[in-house]
Amino acid sequence: MLSRPNLVILGVAVLAAIGGGWLQHESQIAHTPPGVDVANVGDLRPDLVLTGLDGRPHHLSEFHGQRVLINFWASWCVPCLAEMPALSTAQHNFADKGAIVLGIAMDDPEHVRSFLSAHPVDYPILIGQLNEPSTSLSLGDTDEILPFSVLLDTNGRIVAMRRGPLDPSQLGKWLSPGTAP
Repeated sequence: MLSRPNLVILGVAVLAAIGGGWLQHESQIAHTPPGVDVANVGDLRPDLVLTGLDGRPHHLSEFHGQRVLINFWASWCVPCLAEMPALSTAQHNFADKGAIVLGIAMDDPEHVRSFLSAHPVDYPILIGQLNEPSTSLSLGDTDEILPFSVLLDTNGRIVAMRRGPLDPSQLGKWLSPGTAP
C-alpha cells in the first residue's frame, strides 16, 4: 500500500502526464490553420498538383498503382542531404518492384536546380508549395519538420509517416512489396 505522500506524488505525476499529452495534441492542432485538411495514416492521399523542375504541373495521382515514398526535403536541411544517397539507392533497388521515391523540395526552385546540378539524385523531384497550407502540412507534417516522409500504397492510401531521416533498412521495409513499415 502506498503512503499518503507517495500517493500524492503518483497523482501529480499522472496529472502531469495527461496534461503533457493534451498540450502536445493541442500544439499539433495549433500548427494547422483553420479550414486546412491534414492527411493522416489510413487516409487517401490528396491529389495535390506540384510543379516539376521543368515547370510542368504533376498530380500525385500520376503515381497511382505504385508504392510511393514521398520525401520532403530542402537544400539547406543537413539531415535531408545526408539521407539523399540512400534514397537514390532505394530508387535504384526498388524501381523494378513497383515502387518509386518521389522527392518534394520545400525550397525555392532556383536553389533546388542549383543544388541538384551539384548533387544529382536518381528519383523525380517536384517543388512543394511553401505558403499556407504547405504541401508537407497537407500530407501530415503538422510540425513542418524536414525531412518528412510519407508512404503511399498502390491505391494511394497513406500507410506510414516519419519525421526525420530514414536509414537504408527502413527504406527497404517501406518500399518492399507486401511488407508493412
